[in-house]
Amino acid sequence: MSDLTVYRDAVIEIKNAVIQSRYRTSISANVEQLTLYYNVGCFVSENTRTGKWGTDAIESISKQLQGELPGVRGFSATSIRNMRIFFEQWRAEFEPNHQLATDELEKRGEHLQLHQLPTEALSPEYIEAFPRVGFTHHIEIISKCKNIHERWYYIKRCAAEFWSVTSLKSHIRADEFNKYGALSNNFSLTIPDSKTASKAVRSFKDEYFFDYVDFDDDEPDERVLEAELISEIKKFIMTFGSGFCFVGDQYRLSVDGEDFFVDLVFFSRDLHSLVAVELKRGKFKPEYLGQLNFYLSALDKFAKRPDENKTIGLLLCKKMSKPVVELAVQDFGKPMGVATYKTGNDIPEQYKSLSPVIDGVQQILSERIAGG
Repeated sequence: MSDLTVYRDAVIEIKNAVIQSRYRTSISANVEQLTLYYNVGCFVSENTRTGKWGTDAIESISKQLQGELPGVRGFSATSIRNMRIFFEQWRAEFEPNHQLATDELEKRGEHLQLHQLPTEALSPEYIEAFPRVGFTHHIEIISKCKNIHERWYYIKRCAAEFWSVTSLKSHIRADEFNKYGALSNNFSLTIPDSKTASKAVRSFKDEYFFDYVDFDDDEPDERVLEAELISEIKKFIMTFGSGFCFVGDQYRLSVDGEDFFVDLVFFSRDLHSLVAVELKRGKFKPEYLGQLNFYLSALDKFAKRPDENKTIGLLLCKKMSKPVVELAVQDFGKPMGVATYKTGNDIPEQYKSLSPVIDGVQQILSERIAGG
């Protein structure tokens, strides 16, 4: 083995150690920041809500703080109000037995004492996810999601997939919490294992937002749409979810000397199966499922490996009638579902600037580390 190879291996080992160390440092810093903001929010809440401080207290405190701590960011009047919101919105989850008795508030409000985030009441998965999400993400989730289950859904997704704030906004705008699990499908009839069938339902949405793709034509040709999606492949994969790996577009299948081409093929790590995606312009037609069923049979015979589960089909249409789809899919023997999609021209102009920018895990980590 040459010295260059040895040195290269050493560089990789050191680089990985540095990245892991910085990531742990960023998580630790984030925990400290969330703890500080929760406690400050508690202090401000218990003085402003009881009338102990005047109505202009937050603005005055913010101005004086900026004078006392020049260069320290994050304590504008808006930020302090967000800290109060952060505390008040999560107090019931963190401190379910906390009673807002007036005498207790007056006593607690006299001094600001920093305590660890009281997350003991949460389950382990929530305790692990919560401190991995930045304060700005938390405020965005609180402001847009009123349902506690919806909030936890986006917190866990942010923690697992390192979403930027811009990406989080896009996922919330797409209403992913309500879209997953609502796909019209025949999985319960075609996937023998009930747990796998249930997981398959949760793996797909009933509507996909391709807001990074824009057309003058409201219903672009399937090949044009496919080409645009492939040109933004990283964003396209993230639209489907982190468990999907892209296999290819116009995937060639040769049957008895005749070639057939599947629009898009993925592999789902969670389902351990290939996923064939067919794009259709306009409204759903029942005959589309016959073509998709044929592709699934061909993929199972010529592409699926022995240890993989049966190929799943996803038909994406611009529009559909759920009753028609549900009636159409039930008699097919291959697992398939039907969803709709929207592109950039379906989104109001004022929201287009919020399109997600997926820059890769390492860059996201670097931004998190640099920003504390």
